[in-house]
Amino acid sequence: MEKINFPRQYKVYVPLAVLFIMMVFLMPRNARFKYDYRKGSPWMYETLVAQFDFPVLKTEQQLLQEREKVGEDVIPYYRYEPKVATGVQNSLARLDMGEHAYMRPYVASALAAVYSKGVVSEASAGEVRASAEGLVYVQKNRRAVKLPVTEFYTTEMAAGYLHDVLAETFPMVNADSVMNASGVLPLIVPDLIYDQQTTDLVHEENLDNISHTQGVVRSGHVIVNDGEIVTAEIEQLLDSYKAEYDMSVGYSGPRALLWVGNIFLAFSIVALLFFAIFFCNYKIFYEYNKYLYLLLVFAISAVGSSVVAKSDPSLFYMMPFTLSAMYLLAFFKKRVVFITYVISLTPMLMFAPNGVELFIMYLVAGAVGMLVFGYFNRGWLQFVTALIVFVVMALIWISFRMVDGVEGLSDYRILFDLALASLLSVAGYPLIYLFEKVFRLVSNSKLVELSDTSNTLLRMLADKAPGTFQHSLQVMNIADAAARAVNANVLLVRAGALYHDIGKINNPQCFTENETPGVKYHAELSPKESAQEIIKHVSDGLALAEKHGLPQEIKDFIITHHGTTSTGYFYTKYLNDGGDPDDVAEFFYNGRRPVTREQVILMLCDAIEAASRSLKDYSKESISSLVNRIIDGKADSGQLSDSEMSIRDLNVLKEVISSYLQQMYHSRVVYPKRNNRKA
Repeated sequence: MEKINFPRQYKVYVPLAVLFIMMVFLMPRNARFKYDYRKGSPWMYETLVAQFDFPVLKTEQQLLQEREKVGEDVIPYYRYEPKVATGVQNSLARLDMGEHAYMRPYVASALAAVYSKGVVSEASAGEVRASAEGLVYVQKNRRAVKLPVTEFYTTEMAAGYLHDVLAETFPMVNADSVMNASGVLPLIVPDLIYDQQTTDLVHEENLDNISHTQGVVRSGHVIVNDGEIVTAEIEQLLDSYKAEYDMSVGYSGPRALLWVGNIFLAFSIVALLFFAIFFCNYKIFYEYNKYLYLLLVFAISAVGSSVVAKSDPSLFYMMPFTLSAMYLLAFFKKRVVFITYVISLTPMLMFAPNGVELFIMYLVAGAVGMLVFGYFNRGWLQFVTALIVFVVMALIWISFRMVDGVEGLSDYRILFDLALASLLSVAGYPLIYLFEKVFRLVSNSKLVELSDTSNTLLRMLADKAPGTFQHSLQVMNIADAAARAVNANVLLVRAGALYHDIGKINNPQCFTENETPGVKYHAELSPKESAQEIIKHVSDGLALAEKHGLPQEIKDFIITHHGTTSTGYFYTKYLNDGGDPDDVAEFFYNGRRPVTREQVILMLCDAIEAASRSLKDYSKESISSLVNRIIDGKADSGQLSDSEMSIRDLNVLKEVISSYLQQMYHSRVVYPKRNNRKA
């Protein structure tokens, strides 16, 4: 078993120290409510007595019902126009009442009494009576007063009052005839004018100003007794007490203890992250750009949790925390991504008021997102991933509401927030290309782009070294099948297969697959010279990769696909010709033995594909023998000693590659010749 030691480079621990200091300052500074409770469960602590006065907060259902009630009851807003009453009196003074002019003072007195209260139109008065308990706002002298509409006259009521006054004062006169003949009725117009814009504005303010509290619990009041079942009413009291406690109660102990506790908690989280990397894939410590990127994603998640908790905890439902899993998945294997994602959610577990619910919801949603993103990660299909993530989060939220009581299900705003969080996970994913550039990483999207055979470098390979290009395509197909069998990175190994031999562009005739018929490149060269010419394609490939900006992951395939093996043909020829066995260094590649599973797969598939071209017999036994001989030979020569590949994986590769070659080289049907005789 490989012995794993802690990394000794100081640069591994410097960013951890920075992350630790950041976490210390992100930790909460106030006392935390130390009780956990759930409706329907018994109170597991001592009898809780209120230590201070606190308001009782309304539940979401109560607030929703109150908003609905206020939304239905629109109170009209009227502006008082004093000039209307003056205008009516002036019009009355100019009115020709004929033989009934003696009644003018009585009419004026009656109208003055009417306008002292106010007049509204008949239509608006009818609407007011039908809603809001008949109340209206009346603005007089820059001051608005809420009054019942019964305090005012309608135009019809004002006309009736005037009729009654005249009938009572002059019983011998027909009041109706006098009012119609004199033209008094048209003078009665509203002096309370309906204001639609202000009505809407006041209504919105009423909705916004709904009180979130109902009553006060005094200090010394028993909130819940030991062993008592937490009912909906007790839960409401506990929620209210907890909210006031978190907001108002400061830390009462020594400040030094608070800092020591926060320091230890921050250290524990950072240490947990360190050990997760150490046990899952310690080699990340030595891929410094990947290491820094992983810490950055963790830091973004932690800062997001802290900021939301301190500003508005309700925003937790619309934060795209699952996006951090997608950011990690683009560059790391799933086992590293999952454990890192779990740890990145721990600050939420500590900071959020309902941390357990949010932790479980985002944990499951992130895991499902990681699973489906492999199938729906291109173009509009990313919205399918977002939809699936939303459904998972919604189901978990609904499940918690069912446990708490069905009344919480009416808060549809939470579902909207969850949908927004899911969409933000799609909208925020393109930032991966910025991270890729800044940290010099290679995402799956970049690998797909590199595997496009129409790009400049691969077209150059196809034009100048067509045999090598075809060899690379065959290696890519074999390596694809092999990578799938052992759960390696298929996209990475495909890209590596296409570029591993690009160095042959500089001298294509040196390699048999590109030889022109009748031309023998190595005929006039010594075995040493031939070996050096062949070995040179590795350094030439690295130079081309550097020139065309290929990422380091692809360069690693170029330098490891032959490892430290020899140029077998010319090495053997040199020895058979009497060469000095102690002077053979120039026959060996100055490369690096493969480390990752992908690099091992490419080395094996490259050697097997090239050797398979020399087979005379493509039977199952012959192909299996070739595959076993090459794989065992690489292992026996120590080429796989630094790799992650297990013996079980190698046995799987033997079966998969043998099966693939058998399908490639299976015998064809021999078509019979047609006789010349006519049918």
